[in-house]
Amino acid sequence: MILWFTYILVAIAAVGGLVCVVLGLAGRRPSDLSVGILALLELGLLAQVVIAIIAPLAGNPPTGSLLEFWVYLVSAVLLPPAAIVWALLERSRWSTVIMGIAALAVAVMVWRMQVIWTVQGA
Repeated sequence: MILWFTYILVAIAAVGGLVCVVLGLAGRRPSDLSVGILALLELGLLAQVVIAIIAPLAGNPPTGSLLEFWVYLVSAVLLPPAAIVWALLERSRWSTVIMGIAALAVAVMVWRMQVIWTVQGA
């Protein structure tokens, strides 16, 4: 993984998650803003998939469990679309909060992926 890209993904996920939670608690239903935040996060996660495929070939192999890393990455990639589908099916303020919680969960998962990739001993 690339450290600066990890920081960007964590920032997008954390700020976007907080924005969605605040919007939901303020009574706002899912909108272009809240769905757009998760769409941007999903785009970043798809870029991370490409980076995770190319990085070992470029001489940057993971030091931790590769299986654990990919389970985190696939799970993180699936969370934003699942939250968006939920929000579009149940258009209430709570679905906006759920999108925020999903984004915050992705922030934690991306940081854990960075730890698995760089810190752990094989």
